[in-house]
Order: sequence, then C-alpha cells, then structure tokens
Amino acid sequence: MKFRNFKMVDYVVYGRGSFDQLDEILAPRRKGDAPVIFFVDHYFEGKALVNRIPLRGKDKVIFVDVTYEPKTSYVDKLAAELKSEFGTVSGIIAIGGGSAMDLGKAVSLMMTNPGSSADYQGWDLVKLPGVYKAGIPTLSGTGAEVSRTTVLTGPTRKLGMNSDFTPFDQIVLDPALTANAPVNQRFYTGMDCYIHCIESLEGTYLNEFSKSYGEKALELCQYIFLEKDQWDEECDDKLMMASYAGGMSIAYSQVGVAHAVSYGLSFLLGTKHGIGNCIVMNHLEEYYPAGVEEFKRMVEKNKIDIPVGICKGLTDEQFDSMINVSLGMKPLWENALGKDWEKIMTREKLRALYERL
Repeated sequence: MKFRNFKMVDYVVYGRGSFDQLDEILAPRRKGDAPVIFFVDHYFEGKALVNRIPLRGKDKVIFVDVTYEPKTSYVDKLAAELKSEFGTVSGIIAIGGGSAMDLGKAVSLMMTNPGSSADYQGWDLVKLPGVYKAGIPTLSGTGAEVSRTTVLTGPTRKLGMNSDFTPFDQIVLDPALTANAPVNQRFYTGMDCYIHCIESLEGTYLNEFSKSYGEKALELCQYIFLEKDQWDEECDDKLMMASYAGGMSIAYSQVGVAHAVSYGLSFLLGTKHGIGNCIVMNHLEEYYPAGVEEFKRMVEKNKIDIPVGICKGLTDEQFDSMINVSLGMKPLWENALGKDWEKIMTREKLRALYERL
C-alpha cells in the first residue's frame, strides 16, 4: 500500500486579535521593493477591516469580486495584471471567504506557472511553487484555509488545482474577523463544514487521521447549530476550529455525494458552494440518512430557508452539462460509493437527483 505524503500549511496562528500580527508575520517575507498584494473580499470595501491592513511601500489592496465563484479567466486576468504592473510580488494575502482564499492560492500559482489556470485543473498538474501566500478567513466552514486545492470554474469544468504547491504558507485564524457575518451566509458556510464531516466519516477512504479531525469538527458543529440558543463569541471561536478540523479531515480522505452534485450546480447555475451543498444535502437521505435528518433539524432550529426547485425548466443539454461536471469528480464518488461507483451512480440516477433539487 502507498500512503499519501500530505503537505500541510507551514505556519498557523490562532486567536482573537491575531490579525494585528500580520505586519510582523510578513516582514521576513518581503523581497526588496516587491510589493505584498492583498486580495480582499469586495464585501469589506469601505469597512473598518481595510484600515487595519499593514501596507508598506508599493503594497496594494485589490478588492476581489466573489459575486460568483472564481473562474479561471478571472485568475488569469489578475495574474497578468500583477505581472504587467510589478513584474513580481513578495506575496499574496487572501482575506475573505472561501472564494477569496481560492483566488489567492490560484493567482499565487499563476505568478510562476506558464499558460492558463485552466491547464492545471486536476490532480498534481502544477509544477512550480507559487509566490508566498497567506490565507485569512473571515467566514468559517469552507476549510479552504487548509485545503490542498483551489476550486475554479473553467471553460469546461469546475475542478480544483489540486497539488502540493497549492496550500497556503501561512494562515491567520482570528475568530473576531467573523463576528458580523450575515446570518444566512454564516449558516451556509458552517454547513459546508458539517457536510465535510458527514462525507468524510461515512466515506470508503476513511482512516484514523481523517476520522480524528472529522469527529471533532462534527462535535463542534452539533454544539453550535443544535445546542446553542444564541450566537456568541464562543460560536465564532468553535466554528473557526471546526472549519480547520473539517478541512484537515477531508484533506486526508475526500468529500462525497453532496459536493460532487453541488459542483454541477455551481458550474451551470453559478450556485454558491455553501448554499449549493445545502440544496443537495436536503435530498441525500439514500446516502447519508442520519446526517440528512440531523442537517434538517439544524436548518429548522436556525430558521434557514433552503431554496427548492432550482433545476426546474432546464433543458436536456443543461442537465447533461451538470452531469458531466459531477461525474468528472471521480475521487469524490469513489469515496462515497466505493470502487464500483459508476454502476451505482448512473447518468439516469444522477439526472433524477438533479430534477428533485
């Protein structure tokens, strides 16, 4: 048996107020007058957080548009603009939700690798390390801060740049940054973490490494979304650690049916990842009966509306497009259903599932 030699994030700082150490963290990473570029979720434009960013010299803040999940064309555009303006940069710091962090990782890689980011959608296609990159989540749940992938929508598929060069060099986990997250958004990203745990813990790739992290993350999610009656600082602290642990759990195993189906929705309809997972999870009793029942209790307790009927009126061609993207996620299906997954999840069965969403 061959065991995975798993690349982790090099440095992790955790704690309320740790964002204010950023200047000190970046100082040894600066190379001459090459600037540090801060990719900040456009949600924060005009907000106080921006004034706390430690700009030096030619450093630049770029408000990244995360209205839609990152596209390869947007990654290529950002990388080309930075190369044109600065030649090289000392590093890229991503501040925001999962999409902002995915952009930071992808552009870091495209500063040093030739061609288009679409060329690297897949497993272990990236050949060169990117420039220094750090991730600072302002939403908890995606696990993007520890992920070995950066999920991008390309011309023909939605697939990550999965490689040992993709993880951040540094993450800053400051729960105070998540304090004012919109209630629905916070729930959807929190459920991404919960669904990571269900898919990892019930998958065929399960091992004690992923199980240890997955069980802890699941316990934290259950406490936050079922036991707590009011959102407070403790919830922010615990959800940030659940996100980290959930991300570590799937990093050494895989996700499953909800993510594989959700990728099709995102590719065709632009459905955001967290809400897409929730829409799909609502209909997966056949695969995760206990998890779906508990998920529905979390939805009810937190008074969240999960959209229904989003695939109504789609053409055969559109359904085929989603099915092609979804079935392309082979490791996810194998983790969920085993090596014979293609006999279980036929195109017809997947079409019927999409029609119910």
